[in-house]
Amino acid sequence: MDTAIIFDCEYLVTENAQQRYWCGPFDPDPVIAQIGAVKLGLTGGFQILATKRIFVRPVDRHGDDYAIDPFFTQLTGITEDTIKTTGVPLAQALNDLNKFSNGAQFWSWGKDELNMMAISCYVANITPIIAANRFDNACKLLLSAGMPYDDIKKTSSNRLAAYFKLKHPPLKGHDALDDALSITYVLQHLLKNGKLASLP
Repeated sequence: MDTAIIFDCEYLVTENAQQRYWCGPFDPDPVIAQIGAVKLGLTGGFQILATKRIFVRPVDRHGDDYAIDPFFTQLTGITEDTIKTTGVPLAQALNDLNKFSNGAQFWSWGKDELNMMAISCYVANITPIIAANRFDNACKLLLSAGMPYDDIKKTSSNRLAAYFKLKHPPLKGHDALDDALSITYVLQHLLKNGKLASLP
């Protein structure tokens, strides 16, 4: 393939839910509410070819819409109104993402596909439509390019471009598209400077 898809997801969270592994009595399932994706050309200068931001209507195990917790809104900027007016069902979101990818490999900072394809699809009772072997972990790419393992472990996707001191348009952390762009700018930089020969 001559393109790659760099993506990120924002999934439901309440304050300190991560420390509880989403097991508190009022914690939602960590289902996705936003997907951000960047199409990166792997030839001819490694240009960003297109971007996509998808809001997803998160549903619980009974098919009812999840309420958006104020903490999640404070963290991501995603409001109940945003979801109601622009959110789409998960199946449509995944179809749109798959069409956007046009068969290219997906890369995220970690394993965001588990929240997207495994947890979210399981809770929504739909079949995942993108095979697991089309996803991979961009942390491995940065390790091969020389980023210290200890730094990889403590650097989040939204801080990655800043870690490499790259100039770029302003980015908002915990916005799925902006976080995907943060990863993309770094991969683009490493590809242009020969630190990465290509993406596998």
